[in-house]
Amino acid sequence: MNREHAKSRSSRQLYLDLLIKVLANTIYGDASINPAYTGPYQAQRRIEGRDDWPVVAHTMVGVSRLEILCDLAQRAIDEKTPGDLIETGVWRGGCCILMRGVLAANDIQDRKVYVADSFEGLPPPRPELYPQDEGWDLHVYKELAVSLDTVKNNFGAYGLLDEQVVFVKGLFSETLPTLDAGPFCLLRLDGDLYESTYDALDALYPKLSCNGFVIIDDFKLIAPCQQAVIDYRTRMGITDTMNDADWNSVWWQKKC
Repeated sequence: MNREHAKSRSSRQLYLDLLIKVLANTIYGDASINPAYTGPYQAQRRIEGRDDWPVVAHTMVGVSRLEILCDLAQRAIDEKTPGDLIETGVWRGGCCILMRGVLAANDIQDRKVYVADSFEGLPPPRPELYPQDEGWDLHVYKELAVSLDTVKNNFGAYGLLDEQVVFVKGLFSETLPTLDAGPFCLLRLDGDLYESTYDALDALYPKLSCNGFVIIDDFKLIAPCQQAVIDYRTRMGITDTMNDADWNSVWWQKKC
C-alpha cells in the first residue's frame, strides 16, 4: 500500500469513526427515555446499545452494531458486490445516515441508500394472521414514531441528504413487494415483529446480490423476529452461517 493510499484510507476511517460517535452521541452522552431503564448516561451501555431510546442520539443500536454495519458496508464496496443498501425500520435514521456516510467516504455516486419505514411507529400486531406477534404491543410506544420530515432533517444535519437517499414510506407489506429497486448489496432489517421481518425478507432477499450481507437487528432479543428469520431460511433452504454481531443481532453473507 503506497503512502497516498494509506493516508486516504486513514482519513476515511477517521471520518466514519467520528460519524459513529456522533450518531450514537458518545461525544456528549445523553440519557435514555426508555421506561425500562432510567438513570444517567452510561458509556458502556451506549457502546453495547443497551440503553434504548436515547434522548438526543440519532440511533439506539449502540456503537458496536454501528461498527459492524460500517464494516460490512465497506466490505461490500471493497468486494465489488453490486447493488444498493436498504434498512427496514429506521427510527431516527442513524443507521441509514451511516450507510450514506460510507458511500460518501468512498466517493461512490452510483449506489443509493433506501430508507424504509412507516414513519408513524410500529403497526398493531395481527395475531389472527401472525400468532407469533401476539402480546408484542410495541405500537403503543409513541417514542418509536419518528416522522419522515424529522428523519430527512437528521440526514440534512450531516450534509448527507441528496438524490442518493430514497425514502420509502408505508407498511412493509404494502411498499416492499412493489419497490422498484435492486439489486442490493446490504440489507439491514429492524422490523422487530414476525410479520414485518418476514415481509422484508420475502420482498428483499431475492434481490440481494451474491456475496451481499443481511443484518437482522433484535434477532436474539425479540422472539417473533427470530422465528421469522428461522422460518424464512428454512422455507428457502438458506444454510449460510449466521454470525453474532453482538448480544442482540446477527448477520450472514449470501452465498450463491
